Amino acid sequence: MLWVKSFHIVFVASWFAGLFYLPRIFVNLAMVPPGSDAERQRLLLMARKLMRFTTMLAVPAVALGLWLWAGYGIGWGAGNGWMHAKLLVVLLVLGYHHACSVMLRKFERGENRRNHVWYRWFNEAPVLMLVAVVVLVVVKPF
Repeated sequence: MLWVKSFHIVFVASWFAGLFYLPRIFVNLAMVPPGSDAERQRLLLMARKLMRFTTMLAVPAVALGLWLWAGYGIGWGAGNGWMHAKLLVVLLVLGYHHACSVMLRKFERGENRRNHVWYRWFNEAPVLMLVAVVVLVVVKPF
């Protein structure tokens, strides 16, 4: 079980690294001046590659987490309300990941309507979700 847990932590940390950086690319994309096609294409290439890599990291992170939960029974039974809250946060993270892919497609089509300040705020969400998950898993407040 410790091997599964170790790799789960590594993949979660790596997944979040991508979720931290991808919206920073969106900030830069939102700031590209009209007519700067080379800069826009370079940032889109970076965002596409990071999105693919981040998605490849999310799959084993979620799979290993499910293995720990269903296979080893972590979080089952009375007194494990923290696990329900953690699973809710994981669903929010998956939703955030999906939202990033939708936003990337909008940038690719030239349909972005948000400014760089909005993306700066959007970039804070995964930090808050990671803090929530770590506190729930380590402190187990309920």
